[in-house]
Amino acid sequence: MKKAIKNISAIKELLAKKINSPADLMRAKREVAKKYGIKILRNSDILKKADKNSELYKILRKRAVRTLSGIAPVAVLTKPYPCPGKCVFCPTEKDVPKSYLSNEPAVMRAIRNKYNPYKQVQMRLKALEANGHNPTKIELIVIGGTWSVLPKKYKFWFIASCFKAANEYGGKINDKFQITNQVQNPKFKIQNFYKALLFEQKKNEKAKYKIIGLTLETRPDYVNEKEVLEMRELGCTRVELGVQATDDKILKLNKRGHGAKEISAATKLLKDFGFKITYHIMPGLPGSTAKKDLIMFKSLFKNEKFQPDQIKFYPTVVTKGSLLYEWWKKKKYKPYSDKVLQKLIIDCKKVVPEYVRIIRLIRDIPAESIEAGNIITNLRQIMQDKRVKCRCIRCREAKNKKFSIFNFQFSIIEYKASGGKEYFIQAESKDGKTLYGFCRLRLTAPLIRGGWGVINIFRNEQSPLPPFIKGVKTGGVALIRELHVYGELVPIGGKKKVQHAGLGKMLMAEAEKIARVEGLKKIAVIAGVGVRGYYRKLGYKLENTYMVKEL
Repeated sequence: MKKAIKNISAIKELLAKKINSPADLMRAKREVAKKYGIKILRNSDILKKADKNSELYKILRKRAVRTLSGIAPVAVLTKPYPCPGKCVFCPTEKDVPKSYLSNEPAVMRAIRNKYNPYKQVQMRLKALEANGHNPTKIELIVIGGTWSVLPKKYKFWFIASCFKAANEYGGKINDKFQITNQVQNPKFKIQNFYKALLFEQKKNEKAKYKIIGLTLETRPDYVNEKEVLEMRELGCTRVELGVQATDDKILKLNKRGHGAKEISAATKLLKDFGFKITYHIMPGLPGSTAKKDLIMFKSLFKNEKFQPDQIKFYPTVVTKGSLLYEWWKKKKYKPYSDKVLQKLIIDCKKVVPEYVRIIRLIRDIPAESIEAGNIITNLRQIMQDKRVKCRCIRCREAKNKKFSIFNFQFSIIEYKASGGKEYFIQAESKDGKTLYGFCRLRLTAPLIRGGWGVINIFRNEQSPLPPFIKGVKTGGVALIRELHVYGELVPIGGKKKVQHAGLGKMLMAEAEKIARVEGLKKIAVIAGVGVRGYYRKLGYKLENTYMVKEL
């Protein structure tokens, strides 16, 4: 009891001190610990008593960068299922999805929860809150390999359980459908899970913890219209494609099972349905060189058949349980040196367009599992220390910088992609160094006559969203694939920073203006379930999973 009283007194005294930096915090923690004869206080204990709007709260928050992009990422892992691929670089470990390792952080969380999606979501939300975050705007990221090959019943159960977990976090449990443990029940049909999914999605529109984005990962050769429509039913807004390389010879040598043709076809289909697209890229694969890797990387943005929105760099490493490991032991394969890899990444970053975000520069594989290849975990910091100039979205996003309605400008980048035209509408500081928000607008319907920006009359039957969104008699449908406002995550109704300052509304107005000028009469947004209410306030209505407005 005495110990608890001492801790409470120590926390109160610490909160009364003027603390402006992590160094100040550490010094204050030592002082109160010595004074009260206790162990140094944990940040999580102090956080519970700290004012959420104070400077101290920001300092206490662990890994603040997690929510500085405006959302709280929550990764959940599907249980192990047979993989259709035979890629030479993928490890195979018992009771773990192929290409993953049991000591990766996300996998360890999944194993602790026996791969139960409901428990994984709730555990992650609890951890984020314990570290000082307010995860009310969730980007749900489903990992585990090729989503498309999983049983349909399992997929609907998995996503419905994730929505249910977000809806019930910190509140009462609603057992109307009782789906959490029903996936193995033969009497519980797919229709039951579909009804449960719709129920939980509808509920999530007004829940405290909203899923505003849903990401699924799959292979390019498994993307077809049926799969894409199902993804939309589930609420998916972004797809991560295991591209790895775009050279057919390299893909064949690595037993990837598809070529560049399937990559470009999948990319086009997904974009035509409004999805955001992330490419996984693996420099250093067998058969490649640093020179080839750079050429392939540049082609991603020179060739309109690709043009991804986001990139994840996963430098090739050798792990046990893969065919590549056997090749390496026989000296048939040699990974890049740190010097070669770092130069390659620097050269790649220099050519990244402003409309692309580099999400990761390395996969989160523990060093002890890497037999050969890169083990440096802070590649991004190394790039910054070398003062590598990069104009990608992540390097420019506002984070916790102050936003002024009088100190920003709109600029628009137009580029061709997958048979359509993309408008990247960005709100940036007047010096162009800070990105506050952006909107991705896509026009895909074929022209009857004229060119872009001249006389645009679109065929109604050529709407890029069959049979979901139909154009009107005098025009087609414009697509908004992404709307994002950066800055520290602010809960809906919270104190205005960059978020909730009206910037999203202004970006939408710019997109609608362009669509009208191009002769379009309807505009559709591939909105996450939890953000539908926002678009309703802007005059949009739900139409077959999309938020739609007549212009």
